[in-house]
Amino acid sequence: MRRRAGLVLLAFAVFFAALSPLLRWYAFPRLAKVPPNQYQEVVLEAKPATLLDYTTLKAKEVEKVTIVQTLKGSVEESERIERSAGRDVVVWDALSYIEGPDGKMVSAIPERYIFDAHTQDPVNATGEMVDGDPVRREGIEFKWPFLTEKRDYAYFDAQTRTTAPIHYKGTRTFRGLEVYYFEQTIPWTKVPMPKKMPIEGITAEQIAQTGITRWYTTKRMFWVEPVTGAPVNGEEIHTEELRDAKKMGMSEDTVTAFDGHVKMREDYITDTVELVKSQRVLVLLLTSYLPWGFLGLGIGLLALALWLEARSRQPVGPRPEAPTSA
Repeated sequence: MRRRAGLVLLAFAVFFAALSPLLRWYAFPRLAKVPPNQYQEVVLEAKPATLLDYTTLKAKEVEKVTIVQTLKGSVEESERIERSAGRDVVVWDALSYIEGPDGKMVSAIPERYIFDAHTQDPVNATGEMVDGDPVRREGIEFKWPFLTEKRDYAYFDAQTRTTAPIHYKGTRTFRGLEVYYFEQTIPWTKVPMPKKMPIEGITAEQIAQTGITRWYTTKRMFWVEPVTGAPVNGEEIHTEELRDAKKMGMSEDTVTAFDGHVKMREDYITDTVELVKSQRVLVLLLTSYLPWGFLGLGIGLLALALWLEARSRQPVGPRPEAPTSA
């Protein structure tokens, strides 16, 4: 009976020991993915900021500038691209809507970002764009891969439409989470005018015809939770200039269009941290908790099976003789 129980325990030990690496190295890469129907909204603010007043054509300091950034998953487009790409694809339609202290629009820049649901690598497909201009992304944008590593990554900059390294700068603690801090500096670069201008009737093409150029530089900072690859905080020290501005009647040849330290609003940081904490547990189940738990259970069952086998091999002593009657 002990030997039979030992064989059953041995079979379960082998099963759980084999299941451990399968969960981590086979199931996790296939099960962990960004859902195609995700919707996310983040509000960022620069307080105070320098902003160009297009009515006076002069830069002035304002109380704040607000950036509302939305990401909306397009399930229909994801399914369409998946049929030709042969893999799980996510399509995010993003919008960065910038408004001044009076609530009026400064600019609105749409994007379509297409990427692999599991690895977050870009998937170059028809429809990929920034502000209506077709682009071919290389590198990540918005989200890091699951199980982010302590290394530099290629990061796509939507303003310049180019990719540059974003550098790992160390591990920090943010709101009780261990995070990786990344930083990227984009030097002064000539960039296109936004298609949507704050003055009705004036188009980007009309401004470009005057010879005015738009230049941009930024220092980009992200605090990334490494298990999920989700940024829990983001900031930018962002400056834009209009150069050759005298061609449009401005008093100076270089005018600041925007300058400010852009930060996530506090309530959105709190919500993001809580969401990431819950998603982090789900990823850890597949990468750590269950694989190590099954491995420990397999080792425990193996030890118990060996113990029962050893007990079954112990010699049984002679039975005591029955007492004889006088």
